[in-house]
Amino acid sequence: MKRNKRVVIKVGSHVLTEKDETTNRIVMAKKRMIALVKFISKLKSSNYDIILVSSGAVSAGATKVNIDKKIIKNKQALASIGQPLLMLMYQEKFSKYDILCSQILISADDLDSRKQTAHAKNAIDRLLELEVVPIINENDATATEELVFGDNDRLSAHVAHYFDADMLVILSDIDAYYNKDPHKYNDAIAYKTVKEIDQKELEADHTPNNEFATGGIVTKLESADFLLKQNKQMFLASGFDLSDIYSFLIDKVHKGGTLFK
Repeated sequence: MKRNKRVVIKVGSHVLTEKDETTNRIVMAKKRMIALVKFISKLKSSNYDIILVSSGAVSAGATKVNIDKKIIKNKQALASIGQPLLMLMYQEKFSKYDILCSQILISADDLDSRKQTAHAKNAIDRLLELEVVPIINENDATATEELVFGDNDRLSAHVAHYFDADMLVILSDIDAYYNKDPHKYNDAIAYKTVKEIDQKELEADHTPNNEFATGGIVTKLESADFLLKQNKQMFLASGFDLSDIYSFLIDKVHKGGTLFK
């Protein structure tokens, strides 16, 4: 029996949160989350198995408690407050499509251990057999170094590799990989397909576009580079407008976004 195509979808905190124009505070971007869940529902009905790697725990916590997230213990506290809030929002939205979701918290150490990785993969495989959407996040409430240096772009690439996904999809405020910064240059051109990444690009400074983001284009390129070396594919597209990823995965037409293969 042929198994469904397995796709890891990673969504960034910039996609899941926004500033309230009235209060100037961070709030969850409910419309974008609803659009994401609807898209995943559509993929599942098109014979895809979906693993969701979701950022947003720290920013969800920040919607309830106003403390400086630059301090590690504060960030850990925000993650602890925000993780159940984030999961509750996902559960409510997935339930409208009669889809169950589950939570799996992973640290870098989990994927350094063959035994722990195997246990996690067994759980993922069984959840997918049960038509559940596993939602993975880094275990930010107890992590220390990961909160400063790690991010969910890298985590999602390792999830795609170790949990036998056919492709990683990163939905971000960055809608493609360009030949130069599109925020600075109007004539920047997006690459449609990339087969290898220049080492200089991988060593560039990280430039996150949002106070709750931890990476930027560099961590996405690092993720793509890791997967290219594992003979796996990655697709980078906008998380604000899902038309490019709809077109690519549902209609099988590559309009926008960048495919690394």
